[in-house]
Amino acid sequence: MVEWFTFTQIVIALAAGVLCLVLGLIGRTPSDLSMGPIAFVALLLIAQLVTSAIAPAVGNHPTGSLLEFWMYQVAIVLVPLLAMVWALVERGRWSVVVLGVAGLAVAVMLYRMWVIWTGA
Repeated sequence: MVEWFTFTQIVIALAAGVLCLVLGLIGRTPSDLSMGPIAFVALLLIAQLVTSAIAPAVGNHPTGSLLEFWMYQVAIVLVPLLAMVWALVERGRWSVVVLGVAGLAVAVMLYRMWVIWTGA
């Protein structure tokens, strides 16, 4: 994993999660303001998937469990996508809170993936 890219993703996921939590708790329903940041997080996670697949070929080998890392990688891409589907199906304020929780969960999972990759 590329360290600066990973920590940039963590900051963006945290910001998107907090924004969606605040919007949901004040009663806003899903809109571009809440779906956009989570969609951007999902796009960054797809870029992370590609980067993680290429990294070992260029000399950046993982030191932790490769199986555990790839299980996280598959699950982390699904989290924001499934949260966005939920927000589109159930157009209430709680679906925006779910988007926020998904953003925060992505941040934690990214950090765990970095720990697995680096063996820190």
